[in-house]
Amino acid sequence: MPGGSSSEKDRSAAQETSSSSSDEMAASGSVRSIVLPCDEVFRNLKNAKRFAIDIGGSLAKLAYSSTVVNERKTAPKTKLLTNETRAHSTGLAEMARESNVEGMRLHFIKFETKYIESCLEFIQQKLDQSGLASSSKAVKCTGGGAYKYFDLVSSKLRLEVHKEDEMECLIKGCNFLLRNIPDESFTYHHHDELNKYHFQTVDPISVFPYLLVNIGTGVSIVKVEGDTEFDRVGGSTLGGGSFFGLGSLLTDAKGFDDLLRMAEEGDHRNVDLLVSDVYGGAYQKLGLPSDLIAGSFGKTIQYSNAGPEDHKTPPADADKARSLLLMISNCIGQIAVLYARMHKLNRIYFGGYFIRNHHITMRTISYAIDYWSQGEIQALFLRHEGYLGAIGAFLKGAEEDNMSSLYSWNEHYAGCSGLGRYVPTAFLSQNVNINVLEMECAKKNLMPFPLLANAATYRPDTVDLTQDDEARAYWIQCLERGVDKTVKKAIESQPDSDDAAERANNFQHRYLQHLKLLRQKPFAYGCLNVRSLLDLNEQLLNEFYFKDAYQLQKYAENEAALNELGEVLKIIDSLEWEDRQLALVKGLLAGNVFDWGAQEVVKLMEREGGLSFASALEKLQPRPWLNDSFESWVESLRKRTHKCAVIFADNSGADVLLGVIPFARELIQRGTKVIIAANASPALNDITRDELVELCVKVAEIDPAILGKALSSGMLLIMDNGQGSPCLDLSRIDGSLRAAIIEHEVDLVVLEGMGRALHTNFDAEFSCESLKAAVVKNLWLANRLGGEIFSVIFKHELPQSNGL
Repeated sequence: MPGGSSSEKDRSAAQETSSSSSDEMAASGSVRSIVLPCDEVFRNLKNAKRFAIDIGGSLAKLAYSSTVVNERKTAPKTKLLTNETRAHSTGLAEMARESNVEGMRLHFIKFETKYIESCLEFIQQKLDQSGLASSSKAVKCTGGGAYKYFDLVSSKLRLEVHKEDEMECLIKGCNFLLRNIPDESFTYHHHDELNKYHFQTVDPISVFPYLLVNIGTGVSIVKVEGDTEFDRVGGSTLGGGSFFGLGSLLTDAKGFDDLLRMAEEGDHRNVDLLVSDVYGGAYQKLGLPSDLIAGSFGKTIQYSNAGPEDHKTPPADADKARSLLLMISNCIGQIAVLYARMHKLNRIYFGGYFIRNHHITMRTISYAIDYWSQGEIQALFLRHEGYLGAIGAFLKGAEEDNMSSLYSWNEHYAGCSGLGRYVPTAFLSQNVNINVLEMECAKKNLMPFPLLANAATYRPDTVDLTQDDEARAYWIQCLERGVDKTVKKAIESQPDSDDAAERANNFQHRYLQHLKLLRQKPFAYGCLNVRSLLDLNEQLLNEFYFKDAYQLQKYAENEAALNELGEVLKIIDSLEWEDRQLALVKGLLAGNVFDWGAQEVVKLMEREGGLSFASALEKLQPRPWLNDSFESWVESLRKRTHKCAVIFADNSGADVLLGVIPFARELIQRGTKVIIAANASPALNDITRDELVELCVKVAEIDPAILGKALSSGMLLIMDNGQGSPCLDLSRIDGSLRAAIIEHEVDLVVLEGMGRALHTNFDAEFSCESLKAAVVKNLWLANRLGGEIFSVIFKHELPQSNGL
């Protein structure tokens, strides 16, 4: 049976992890002393709609949904568009601006079960104080405590209690997380000094089949083939109960976590009989290394048979705890691999109270799976595995409202405490350690982009900041320095608000707190990257009711670009064919210079006279560019006419109006249908779908013969990409856009801008022709790529199978 290495590195590694797991029930890093008020953890309770609870012997997990309401009494009075222009819009954006209801969130809160009565009292107090009651008549309850605490839950919340099957809830919760959080699962690599957490890609369409190994008191092994198709194919009595029970007999541990802490510090070689103890070294003929465990607790016999004259010191409690943990983990790992092979599965997810993101447990399980599968299978863990039952119970209730299957959900970092991190919370008269997960409704069904070469292996982000220390330090510092500019724009966006400055300062404080946490624990919200850092910025702006911090800036830039559009089109039309293609590409690139997310560009735009489209053209790197596929692109245009192109647009103003629109116009004149996909909601100065629809009314007036006709005939379609980010995750686009791409047989994908073509998707492979165009507006990044500021990326790629 496999065990730990007998090297000195193993002992030091165990000591290293001991400090990590001791943080499991405390806040981490320098923020450990901060105690949050309960309202900041049990957020938005007054707007709660439905409750569910998973009650275990040690931990309870509460789930509830809430509507997010804009509590500001007055909205900004600034009119961004004329009434005439607004009349041509779909009205969706205006409806969103006028409505007080911003969306829906799911809240999941984990705490020790001994505080459950106080928790329920607090919830009911909040509901009573608000004058509102949960819209649900029942609370869904699962876990062993569903029976023990049945009367307590019913009386405190004054709701009917519906008990739900624990295993069914676990499976529902697991499926939900795998579908909605792209980097929910990870493998654990203890000896990887740069990054112990390797987050995995899960294609939401190909979640099944998999094996779920739930380790609680015992072990249940479940084969999952669909949302309602699962079977408990096996299990074991050797689980968390055995570890705790035997550990209590063998040691003086005061509890389960204390026993785990002992195991982290112990050396199993003082207790276990190794192959080297039996054979004097490795057993080469059978391929057994010298440090392999031959018999768990095999050395303890010498202590029980020793007389007083032998002077042998019994093994320490920590050594016995370590041996016990390895014995049970190895047994579970062997059984899991056998069942996976029996059912021809290569994905094994581990969950349950025994795991709980403890480093030592994940380490031993990972070793066992690797050993018994001979490296063919890796143990997969879930960032939020403790919430599976609560999520599943909640979904059982949500199904009654037809809510769970209609929309996709996004992780709301702004309201999460992070992986393995518990936040001290002032809870009635005591401080309680609490872990929080929040998810926000996307209000649409998000699905993978259908033209990805391999959706299962697609990763949107070019650089993993959890592994790249230099890049992580730079980008976090960059965002810390840029937050003052965001605060200024947020205040300017609401000139009629009396409290805009106060809210903007609160946003700044919260954002800097999150950035500080991510310096210490870059894995807190999964795979850290530029995209997640920028998304966190937008989420926190929304938290403080800045839904569009750059709205006035976008309006001014759109108006200026509209005034130039007619002249730009005339100049383009006057050029010969090949010169025209180069001018269109340069226009696409020059427009992308106008980016309020790039500090070097902001300096240019804020100086006297600002930044004009002409001066942006002059800023571009002369050819040959840093990445120059222009000749390849022109050659492709000569050989074929594309059926349909989808262009993922970036910024407002010159970018979309003087760059994207003329580029799309040329394709339309060649007989290519064009879909321009813009953000569904605001982010920095990026254009949104609703804004672009409104702008296209004026675009049609400026160029009625080509663009006006294209808009009216359907040759030019404006759609939303399903996201509200300066970057682009093609694993989660709007389902309507996906359907349109399939229906219109898109054979050209155009990604423009640093966020969509460089920070994300630079390495993405497609099953059709693609263009990636961006200007590198960050000096540090340009130098890292081997270029200078305003270097050009113009990457034309053909699919592997294409014979063009």
